[in-house]
Amino acid sequence: MKKLVFLFFILTFSISYSQVEEKEEKRDSVNIIETTHFDLKTEKPRSFFKPLRWDSMEIYKKTFYIENYVLMRKEVLDSLLRPYYIVKVDSVKKDTLFIPKYRPKVNKITLDTSYVKKPTQVTFINSSTYHGIDTVKALSDVKVVSVKRINRVIDPAWWVNQNSIGLDVNEVAFLNWSAGGENAISGLLKINFNRTYENERLLWKSEIRMRYGLNMQEGREVRKTNDELRLNSSLGYRSYLGSDWYYTMRFNFYTQFTDGFKYPDTENPISRFFAPAYLFFGAGAQYNLKPKHFTVYMSPVTFKSTFVLDDILSDEGAFGVEKGRRSRIEFGALIQSHWQVEVVKNIAMENKLSLYTDYINNFGNIDVDWRLNFKFKVNKFFEAGFGTHLIYDDDIKYKEVNDSGDIITYGARVQFKQQLVIGVLLKF
Repeated sequence: MKKLVFLFFILTFSISYSQVEEKEEKRDSVNIIETTHFDLKTEKPRSFFKPLRWDSMEIYKKTFYIENYVLMRKEVLDSLLRPYYIVKVDSVKKDTLFIPKYRPKVNKITLDTSYVKKPTQVTFINSSTYHGIDTVKALSDVKVVSVKRINRVIDPAWWVNQNSIGLDVNEVAFLNWSAGGENAISGLLKINFNRTYENERLLWKSEIRMRYGLNMQEGREVRKTNDELRLNSSLGYRSYLGSDWYYTMRFNFYTQFTDGFKYPDTENPISRFFAPAYLFFGAGAQYNLKPKHFTVYMSPVTFKSTFVLDDILSDEGAFGVEKGRRSRIEFGALIQSHWQVEVVKNIAMENKLSLYTDYINNFGNIDVDWRLNFKFKVNKFFEAGFGTHLIYDDDIKYKEVNDSGDIITYGARVQFKQQLVIGVLLKF
């Protein structure tokens, strides 16, 4: 009886063992991933992985070893998880990287492990540039450090300011001069203020110009040689960048500071402050050739006003106003040009011309104001100049005192003035 029980036990154990082996083989063939001991949750930093060559691992048959962390069957990677790694090269660190392509997913009920493919990632690897500074041993301690700031971006200068004050002097003296002559000295004070605003399409120019000159000669009174106060302003707009044409509005005004006389008569002034005074206001087009410093302004619509704010001169009907009136308004066309160029080195020429005609009164009778000046630069502070000024205005009549002391009025004549001076000029 004991023998039969022992045989039955041996037979039952053999059947159970064979069933277990068959079940294990079936399990390996059906879900072989479950037998893998690779755990991505405990993966070490990627820099720990090194490139492997499968053909160099023949001696490991069924398993291989990676950095003492991962143990799995070679057949698993070859059959189901190939390629298990994405191999990349870090161009900065010059290192080979093994990036896992799958992540583990564990069923909490059955505790079965499956592997899910990771989402595709786009990686950009750029080379880095390193800047270094070599250390230099200083022979002595640095006590003061001066840092000069450099503006990488310079704001455009929309405003341009030009100011100048000058004094021209002309003097002649005689002592025991056999040919004869009289001592004389003359001076001319010049003040200019210019403001220019030039944006992409906007151009605004303004000028204040003042001149006053005196002459003192031995044996006679002090006489005025120059007297002028001018204000000029023009505002232009161009339709597109690069155009030399501007739609322009212009304002001009000029008068004098003190009384003017027909010498030697100093009792009866022939002109005074605001007698006359001229005002031009109009709109038109301006051609501005900047590289050549040349401009032409043409206005078919210009108002000209003549003011005589002196009762005596007004009663005489001076400067074209009706007797007893203080102003006169005209409507006509105006053309003005300005050209400034360096003829040769240190010699500059400036040419200004103004032409005006009235539509209503004597159309075609042109008022002319023409200035031509040459400047000779000596150095930074001294310069000489030669200039002419020609005026023709039909409203300004020529007057002359006869032998009896009466003033006789003639028709309009050409007015001409010429100057040759040398003086000091300060620009700021």
